[in-house]
Amino acid sequence: MGHRGERASCLPLLLLLLLLAFSRARVVRVPKGPLIRVVGTEVVIPCSVSDYDGPSEQNFDWEFSRETDFVRIVSTWDSTFTSEEYQKRVGHGDIKLRRSSNDAVELVIRNIQPTDQGRYKCSTPSTDATVQGNYDAEVQVKVISDGLSVSGSKARSSMSLRLSEGDSFKLRCSAVTTSLEHTHLHVTWQIKSGSTWQDILSLTHEGKFQPGPGYEERYRNGDIRLDTGANDTYWLSVSQASSVDGGAYRCLVSEWVRGADSTWQKIQEKSVEIASVAVQRTALDVVISTSNVSVTERDSLDLTCNITTDRSGIFQAEVMWYFSMSPDDTLSDAQVLLSMDRDSVVSDSTLISLSHVDRNSYRLLVRDVDVEDSGYYFCHAAVWVPLHNGSWHKVVERTSAPVSVVVTALEPDYEVFLNASKTPKFSDDPTELNCRITNSQDTKANIRFTVSWYYRPRLRSDDVVTEELLAMMDADWTLLLGDRGRERTQKGEIIFSKKAVDTFSLRIQWTSESDRGDYFCVISAWSRHRNNSWVKSKDVSSASVRIFWATQGPVFNVSVHSDSPTIYQGELADLLCIVTMEGMALEPDDMSFDVSWFAVRSFALDREPILLASLDRRGIVMQSRRNGSSDLSLERISPLEFRLRVHGCEDHDFGNHYCVVTPWVRSATGVWQREPDIKAKPIFLSVKMDVLNAFKYPLLIGIGLATVIGLLSCLIGYCSSRWCCKKEVQETRRERRRLMSMEMD
Repeated sequence: MGHRGERASCLPLLLLLLLLAFSRARVVRVPKGPLIRVVGTEVVIPCSVSDYDGPSEQNFDWEFSRETDFVRIVSTWDSTFTSEEYQKRVGHGDIKLRRSSNDAVELVIRNIQPTDQGRYKCSTPSTDATVQGNYDAEVQVKVISDGLSVSGSKARSSMSLRLSEGDSFKLRCSAVTTSLEHTHLHVTWQIKSGSTWQDILSLTHEGKFQPGPGYEERYRNGDIRLDTGANDTYWLSVSQASSVDGGAYRCLVSEWVRGADSTWQKIQEKSVEIASVAVQRTALDVVISTSNVSVTERDSLDLTCNITTDRSGIFQAEVMWYFSMSPDDTLSDAQVLLSMDRDSVVSDSTLISLSHVDRNSYRLLVRDVDVEDSGYYFCHAAVWVPLHNGSWHKVVERTSAPVSVVVTALEPDYEVFLNASKTPKFSDDPTELNCRITNSQDTKANIRFTVSWYYRPRLRSDDVVTEELLAMMDADWTLLLGDRGRERTQKGEIIFSKKAVDTFSLRIQWTSESDRGDYFCVISAWSRHRNNSWVKSKDVSSASVRIFWATQGPVFNVSVHSDSPTIYQGELADLLCIVTMEGMALEPDDMSFDVSWFAVRSFALDREPILLASLDRRGIVMQSRRNGSSDLSLERISPLEFRLRVHGCEDHDFGNHYCVVTPWVRSATGVWQREPDIKAKPIFLSVKMDVLNAFKYPLLIGIGLATVIGLLSCLIGYCSSRWCCKKEVQETRRERRRLMSMEMD
């Protein structure tokens, strides 16, 4: 029973809370007064309404009272609301309403006067279903006299300062207020760059220093300061002036008062231009006195860096020499050779020295230059000026244009001679070649010689022959084998050796027919640099030595010939494949040939060859399929000549044409042996268009067609006029009567 009674007593309280939760009451708000404002300034008093019914956009009425009665000022919805006392000021726009939202407006009073001091009431007409809450609110406005004065130097106009980059300067501003209210001053130094003013540094009304955007780091470094002095003065100190510090400077002072809600409110603001500052950039030219330089290895490199500046007064220069392999490298990519700081202290180096010749010249001397010293040299200089606190500031730095330095290696003078101490007369005989260095001069202890062996085969065709690398030595005399003969060298069948300081040997234990050809050697001279590395300085090649012996079969060569390699379309092209022999002559019945003709359809041999036709040694001809109307014929016109004919040449028959011949030789025992294929050097067949023949038949056909059409037209016209278009004309019969005499009438 007790619990049931407690529940019953809680019901009225819950109902009251629910009623309060769902009930709404209109609230009109204005700032908490008094609002202290300075005479002659603009006053803005906001007013808002909330928790109302009706339309979303609310109307507002403003009234003013100096003592008891209220005078109507302005309304958002009634143009006749304004009293006669305020009609002129409202009409001129000195007093107006500015709506900030549907439920808020601002009363704006320009050039407020002491007579405007009093109570201002903001009212809202009711749009609610029931009258609840407040429909107006009042705020007290207090108008005080203007006691703020801001001034710069004693001169009437702002002063002009011309400074050099890196200089320091100070500007003075005086700001004082005689207001009886407890106000604080907010002082801001500004610079005008272009058409806008930018904050540099402020001393706020709360006594805090606040740097402007972009000046935070300079403020932390102490380069920009705001100091206070006697007689309410505020000094702006700028150290290490740069080009961005040039412009007009002004002192902006605002007066602040703490409102009834403990927030700070700005009541007025004044400014005065203090000075116009021009910062002249320091000119600095850094030039290396010489242009491109060429020196010989082991000589000295002498370069001078000249510095020219318009800086006056006390300054020091810092110089650094750089080396780079590319003229486009930046300072971070280049190598620092030597540097001299502003105190003329030079970094240490053994072979490089840097000296201060005079105030503007710095000499770099590199002794005992090497080939690795070839590259680009440039000089970087910086100008430092002292500051008021004893430190130094870098005002300008420049880099010279790079100078190209070429170090020419000292090439040793020597010759190379190759001879064969053993030559084969038959297959499997040994071969030994000796490559000797002769007439060597100026070869010092820092010169080393190595050898490279090359082989050039003798081809039985007119193709270009390229040499093949057999073996080579690097600077450490390590033998590097080529692809040819690698396996035979590893088996010991081919031996490379160094017999003496000036002699290198190549020995083939069992010479085969594939070893026949031309051999030559290349002697390379290597120079040792300062870092003990070896760099090749010179190559000298020997004359070639031919290794050859007579064999029991002939040597065949093949070539292609044409009397007319340039023909017109539709004509006949004749190409001859000619086989020649060296050595032992053979009877025609003891030799036979397989001949194949190929074409490469391009000016250069950069496409796959196309098989045109082939003739085997039994006389059987095979032709590939062709897309054009031209035709091919292949025949043997003599034992050693084979002719390819292209009948009715077309434009797609152009290109490089060559033949491949496979010789067959019959031995004394009657056995046919196949010899290696021989490829002839291509000949280019050019096909041109015969303009006269190309247009002859179309022209005759056109004339014939025109003649036939003309005759046919005349025939059709004649037939039409003769039969189809003839009309029968009937004469109208006329009666012939005599005229009667008038007298007989």
